[in-house]
Amino acid sequence: MIFSFDAFVTDALFDRSGRAMFALGDGTVRLQTEEGFVTVEAHGGAVLAAAVHPSGAGIVTGGDDGKVVWSRIEGGEVVASLIAEVKNKWIEHVATSAASGLIAFTAGKEVHVRDVADPAFTRTFTHEKTVSGLAFEPKGRRLASASYGGAYLWYARIADQKPTLLKWAGSHIATTFSPDGKFLISSMQENQLHGWRLSDGKDMRMGGYPSKIKSVAFFDKGNLLTTAGASGAVIWPFAGANGPMGKEAAEIGFSRDSMVVRVAGIDQHPVCFAAQDNGKIWAAHMRNGRIETVKAEKGASISALSTSADGKWLAWGDEDGEAGVIAIPDISGPREFAG
Repeated sequence: MIFSFDAFVTDALFDRSGRAMFALGDGTVRLQTEEGFVTVEAHGGAVLAAAVHPSGAGIVTGGDDGKVVWSRIEGGEVVASLIAEVKNKWIEHVATSAASGLIAFTAGKEVHVRDVADPAFTRTFTHEKTVSGLAFEPKGRRLASASYGGAYLWYARIADQKPTLLKWAGSHIATTFSPDGKFLISSMQENQLHGWRLSDGKDMRMGGYPSKIKSVAFFDKGNLLTTAGASGAVIWPFAGANGPMGKEAAEIGFSRDSMVVRVAGIDQHPVCFAAQDNGKIWAAHMRNGRIETVKAEKGASISALSTSADGKWLAWGDEDGEAGVIAIPDISGPREFAG
């Protein structure tokens, strides 16, 4: 299924039921139904960030209008609820936790937290520099924020606290936890990843990239991490207590004429996906070495990529507003290279 939304696709996600949701640069959200898509006029400007609502129903978006909005279909009706508004600020990052029911978002140098079960709950964590990345740990109790000079760890429900600072020189632009909560990974402005083992704060240097790493994804039950930022997908091993420390990364699906700009993975299987700046998308099975093209048509650079929780569907979107939902092929068979 291919769609044309005529606006930059900021993000592509799946709700709890496995239906696709697209957040767009024109301020709208598109929600998949049995008949196609419905449109939600969520923001007065562009959607800058999106995440699945903690309930699994609908999508939480942040916009350049300073608003955080929850869009969903409820009782057969399209509903858009204002969660928060910060005047004269862009909401550039949003993170949610199904485990704790919390929603977090950035506004300049601040991180704000809301609780879906308590409309009166609010927390604000102030940083010295602009916050440029946000992620909840798997249990949803702690929150990691990326900024200049490193990453900060906050207890999301505690009002007055001194955060744990994980130092590393440079500008950190995104952050994500490993599924077991043992490692924190940060993308940097300097074309590299950096990681920390949280048990002791030990650094993990993960460099060698030719461009910025705009997308990372854990897969295979958290044993592997795939990243964009190179001519192929870069795969880091995370099994064991030391993660990638002392180990080399592998690059798969190398292309001479394009770069991988978005990646995704299947949580329960050793299968990852890479999307290129020429519009192509391919899948790789890490056990049998099979690589299969899932979108062969060239086009604009892919700007959004994700898989459904059951590993059956892949959603993508590009910078020109083209988008699609693809049934994920079974590539668990014998070794075979395609595309």
